[in-house]
Parts: sequence; C-alpha cells; structure tokens
Amino acid sequence: MDAERPYLSVVIPVYNEADCIEANLRAVCAYLRTQPYTWEVIVVDDGSLDQTAQIVEGLCAGEPGLRLLRNDHRGKAYAVRTGVLSSRGEFVLFADADLATPIEEVGKLLSALQAGADVAIGSREAYGALRLNEPPLRHLMGRAFNLLVRLLILGQHKDTQCGFKAFSRRAADDIFQSVRLYGPNAAVLSRPAVTGFDVELLYLAHRKGYRVAEVPVQWRYGPGSKVNPLHDSWRNLKDVLRVRYYALRGLYR
Repeated sequence: MDAERPYLSVVIPVYNEADCIEANLRAVCAYLRTQPYTWEVIVVDDGSLDQTAQIVEGLCAGEPGLRLLRNDHRGKAYAVRTGVLSSRGEFVLFADADLATPIEEVGKLLSALQAGADVAIGSREAYGALRLNEPPLRHLMGRAFNLLVRLLILGQHKDTQCGFKAFSRRAADDIFQSVRLYGPNAAVLSRPAVTGFDVELLYLAHRKGYRVAEVPVQWRYGPGSKVNPLHDSWRNLKDVLRVRYYALRGLYR
C-alpha cells in the first residue's frame, strides 16, 4: 500500500457501534482489497460509551490499511471533519458505519469523480436509486426536509442527506476547512445528534464553484437508526436556517 498517497480514503464515523462494527469493517476492507487501487480506512470514534473503539483498535493490529482516531462526543459532523482532514487519499469518501449504502456503491461515485466531478453524492432519490425497508413516516419526513432545503438553499438536489459522499482531495480540504456549523469549536454533546451538516457541505461546494454530481445508490434502512424524529428534525431545520443566515451575512469564505 502506498504510504504517501492512497488512491482512496474511506472515513467512517462511529458512535456506540459495538454490535456491528467488526463485521462491517471486515466487509469494507475485504471489498477494498479486491480493488486495483491503494486505500486507507479511517474510523473516527465519536466518544463511544461501549466497546466500539476497543474493537476497532483490535482490528487495526491485523489490517495495515485501517486506523482509528478518537474524539470527544461532538457528533457525526465533527467526526467526519476530523477524518476527512486527517485523510491522505486522492479521493475521500465518508460512509455510515451501518453500511446502509453498501461499500460496493463507491465505484459509482468514483466514476463520477473520474469523469470530472469534484464532489459526488449518493442519492436515494435520483433516477435508478433503490430504497429498501424504509418506514413510510421516515420517508415522508425526509422528503419534507428536502423540500425545505430546496426552497431555502439548494434547489438542485433531490437528496442532500444520504451518508455516502465522495470528494476530490482539493475539494475535501477546501470545503471541510470552511465549515461553520460543526467546525473546530463544535460543542461536546450529551446525546446522539443527527444534524444538517450535509447541507452546509453542499452549499459550500456550489459556492466555491465545484462541480457536484448526484449519483443514484442503493440504500437500506436499518432498525438501529439513531434518528429521533422530532428532536432531530428540529435540529436539522435550525442548521438549514443557520446556513441560510451565514450565507446572507456573507460569512462564508
């Protein structure tokens, strides 16, 4: 494996994932070992209270392409930012620990980046996407949120929230160093938090002139989802409004 610059970095934020993390990381690494490119997998522990970090640490001993970073519990957005800015790959993907979008779908995003996109986002709504086992209420909530996002900030994307996004090296460094919602001063949390950080990432990508491709992917709803419908919907809405406010004030650079 190229120690200087792998072709692909995969960033996986984790929080209390002891039940599934070993099997899922083994699946990710097994898939990547079949690919013709060099790679690294960076797991960012978001202050887990279970044995997640210890399990990952044990796996790292036998897998040279895998490494663990430990954070205080500051949320997924902060964990993703930590991993992306610590990565070295020519391309960088972040993916959810439950593999709701299978790692095999990364080829579709890499194809879009190789074709000239700077950012490739997995979409559960683009033509050709496949959603599996999602409760109707969860789907309705997602579409309502997307409508607000399209009205207020990003009119061009059918799905901003899928946790499967890839970036060129230049775009990744530029965008993640510019975030304001959950940047270096993100607060320590007392509970899981689903946020609207993806909206800020995409707003920044467009504002900075990067080409964004929305790519249909397969996605499966998991029963272990940490989404709290009422609390997290309100947090997401506040994040969207904050991005809109920062944009109107000219606070993004």
